[in-house]
Amino acid sequence: MPTAPEEMTLKVIAHIHTAFHTKFGIPRQSGLVDELRGEVIFTPEYRNADAVRGLEAFSHIWLVWQFSGAVRDSWSPTVRPPRLGGNTRMGVFATRSPFRPNPLGLSSVRLEGIEHRPDIGPVLIVRGADLMDGTPIYDIKPYIPYADCHPDAAEGFTGQTQFHRLQVQFPPELLAQVPQADRAALTGVLAGDPRPSYQHDPQRVYGMEFGPVEVHFTVDGEVLTVTGIARR
Repeated sequence: MPTAPEEMTLKVIAHIHTAFHTKFGIPRQSGLVDELRGEVIFTPEYRNADAVRGLEAFSHIWLVWQFSGAVRDSWSPTVRPPRLGGNTRMGVFATRSPFRPNPLGLSSVRLEGIEHRPDIGPVLIVRGADLMDGTPIYDIKPYIPYADCHPDAAEGFTGQTQFHRLQVQFPPELLAQVPQADRAALTGVLAGDPRPSYQHDPQRVYGMEFGPVEVHFTVDGEVLTVTGIARR
């Protein structure tokens, strides 16, 4: 039987464009903020409408991508998940940390539609992506419910870090400075608490880039208050 090579070369088939220009504020998992819109644009070699034939019949897809902002030459067998406070170590393969032997990510997103544009070919319009703008994508696969959904699956240590939502106080005069199409998505991201889990200073002002604006906010207990909006 032939021996498989120890290494393989992956080709970037597409890039995704989202409202996140930096890592801060990106939801911790895909699907948490369905209002987030992204566009998957294929690289020139793969701008072929035949390659996505039939994909429109699926409601969700898998994206296989690279943690392009976390590429390292070395790896560690353990990492410190932020949701455990940043102090407890877990095996890297028991987490979704970006610091892995191969910095690959896997996200399930909703496929809203496929637009065929004359200049760049088919464009996938997706919702709920947890990817930074410009992230390279290596593969796309349909999400198949009967095989991919496991309602009785054990949740491991993530059961200790149940996702919580903050109450967002967004003054109307500041909300008016955000493009209307981005307001629901931005509010959803803020409600998901973008802060590192170990930061709890109510006086600290955070800044988060989102689309064409930078949002400043504070968090006191379970209440997040937007304090300023600046155009980028």
